[in-house]
Amino acid sequence: MLLLQFSTSHYCRKARLALGYKGINYQVENLTPGLHIFRLRTLTGLTTTPVLMPQLADQPEAISDSTQILKFLETYQPQPTLCLPNPRAQSEAWVLEDWLDESIGTATRFVYYQFRAGQGKEIDPSFASQMVIQVVQRQYGINSATAKLAASRLTTALEFLGDRWKNAPYLFGTQLSVADMAASALLSPLALIPNYRHQYPWLFERISQIHAECHEPLPPGLA
Repeated sequence: MLLLQFSTSHYCRKARLALGYKGINYQVENLTPGLHIFRLRTLTGLTTTPVLMPQLADQPEAISDSTQILKFLETYQPQPTLCLPNPRAQSEAWVLEDWLDESIGTATRFVYYQFRAGQGKEIDPSFASQMVIQVVQRQYGINSATAKLAASRLTTALEFLGDRWKNAPYLFGTQLSVADMAASALLSPLALIPNYRHQYPWLFERISQIHAECHEPLPPGLA
């Protein structure tokens, strides 16, 4: 299998966690932002990563969107399963995964890139890195006002997740779910922001645990 990705994307990290958890051999192709459009549009009609190419007979040529990749992997290789034994809990896990994808992953992006453009500039002050950060800020409308709103959204999310993750290894019972995978990946960029590292140590303990379980290298800030 081949995973088309941006190496720094937290959504691509979610797909890698799933592939690692399933023990599926795959290769990655890191795309160049901007030029990626020409590669992906012909494959999926979309311009977003990740895109998984199974490269197997009787399988789709390309699967776009991290959620759809998780669903495909579960049908392609059911074990080890991402499905919870309780159907209601499984439905709730998918609802939480969707909320994390659509709301919290976006909020993380806003807070992370605002930090990298300001206090976190010294992480990589190179011209190329700062150009990418500026492009992302313009593309998504990231500024101090929108980042402040995103930070408020993250506070609410972390209060909710903390009620579950502080006292249990997983968000639903005793088994890894799609919600754990999404939260672990989509919140991982916060590991480079000192305020979050100091305020939410339990979060990064869970992120590290889930990465180990999925055989995925730790994200920057935790490695």
